[in-house]
Amino acid sequence: MKVEIWSDYVCPFCYIGKRKFEQALEKFAHKDQIEVVFRSFELDPSADPDSNISTYSMLASKYGMSIEKAKETTANVAEQAAAVDIAFHFEGTVSTNTFDAHRLVHFAAQQGKDKEMSERLFKGYFTDGENVGNRERLAVLAAEVGLDAAAVAQMLQTDQFADAVRAEEEEGSNLGIRGVPFYVVDRKYAVSGAQSPEVFLDTLNKVWEEKHPAFIQVNEGDADVVCSDGFCAPDSSKS
Repeated sequence: MKVEIWSDYVCPFCYIGKRKFEQALEKFAHKDQIEVVFRSFELDPSADPDSNISTYSMLASKYGMSIEKAKETTANVAEQAAAVDIAFHFEGTVSTNTFDAHRLVHFAAQQGKDKEMSERLFKGYFTDGENVGNRERLAVLAAEVGLDAAAVAQMLQTDQFADAVRAEEEEGSNLGIRGVPFYVVDRKYAVSGAQSPEVFLDTLNKVWEEKHPAFIQVNEGDADVVCSDGFCAPDSSKS
């Protein structure tokens, strides 16, 4: 089964949702058969990667609220994050562009490090106050998960993976994704938002059961018969 997760690294509910999904996955009986893929989504493609505008100021300007109201709003989100053991420090975050961060995750995927890179980007932004739009900081964070910092820095100076990021964003748009986080399971079911672990687990179980109907054993005379999905055959394991 494949789970595709459209998210952005400056989206608080994407990080909270990621943790809740991971909690569900830990309880899923077939977790070793789940492929998780992170897909690109930018909340603000026009954002300045070198901005020093605080999250509080950005929210106040965007939603027409006071700085105090912005602090109150983010405090509530921080409480939700704390409930899943994530420390949010909004006082250290700034508005930034995440296009290069998404390119970096594509680079990391080539080396089997996309999940580690995604987690480090989320933690870097929300917990450590890193500007995940700054290329120098991205190279440092990449090194922390085992990637070559020089290779990352060189990649970021090119347009490598730009088409891949744009393609995923367009694909998300075509699927009707207007906000994140957004989870697509086997291109059949979707879960929108940072839902509870129970919602994620129920969805995983539902898709799994549809893909793998349970076997039903019935007795027919002296013969043991195993039936599944409209097909029956003698159980050769019986002597």
